[in-house]
Amino acid sequence: MAPYDLTGRTALVTGGAQGLGAGMAEALARAGAAVMIGDVQKEAGGETAESLRESGATVEFVPLDVAEDASWESAVGRTVTALGGLDIVVNNAGVLASGLIADLERQAVREMLEVNVLGVALGIKHAFRAMRPGGPAGGGGAVVNVSSVAATVPFPGIAGYAATKAGVDRLTRVAALESGKLGYGVRVNCVYPGLVPTAMGIQLARDMEELGLWPSAEAAVGDVIGLTPLGRLGEVTDMADAVVFLASDAARFVTGAGLPVDGGMGM
Repeated sequence: MAPYDLTGRTALVTGGAQGLGAGMAEALARAGAAVMIGDVQKEAGGETAESLRESGATVEFVPLDVAEDASWESAVGRTVTALGGLDIVVNNAGVLASGLIADLERQAVREMLEVNVLGVALGIKHAFRAMRPGGPAGGGGAVVNVSSVAATVPFPGIAGYAATKAGVDRLTRVAALESGKLGYGVRVNCVYPGLVPTAMGIQLARDMEELGLWPSAEAAVGDVIGLTPLGRLGEVTDMADAVVFLASDAARFVTGAGLPVDGGMGM
């Protein structure tokens, strides 16, 4: 088997209905994995799964609210039953609410904590229970969590989001240590995506203008590019390919690591 060949493996991707998650699901499927897309967006998730199936991939959809234990139990059970196992979990689902600290909205921060931190923690929990010896999958595997360059570079207007993504980094490292010490056979890593012009990324640039931090959304994007040594924004495929790497045998001796995929912005 080639290092990046995921043939015979099964992956569950959260937030896979659109944006980065859809790109990650596509990349995993292209590498040969059978993929379950989990998302609260039922219509969009189903459409994404159907689109990928049309290309010959094995892709299914399951409703998944990452902040709910019962939803995780159902999604993991469905994945194991429908696709024959579980080898890879990509904790990608996330939400972003911009705002100045002086105007912090309690509910917006609470929602980000629920999805971005609790959602990832529960994803690791249920991945471990399924993949460890004696679990319904039981063959070990890989968990890839999606953090953000915002966890490594201070950026105004997104303090709550940055804090939650820094939390993803810590969860990743503790989980990797526990898995190793307890013999679960599950590698746990995370990626730090840079700014990508998905719907979320475009809205973030617009928010910077509305908050008065930049004169325009274009100026905000221009400054991000100016801080990026490779001189461009990220693309969905840049992030998706990094996830495939961490899920594959090419990263078989990598765990507890955070991989910047930000064009050098966070160095």
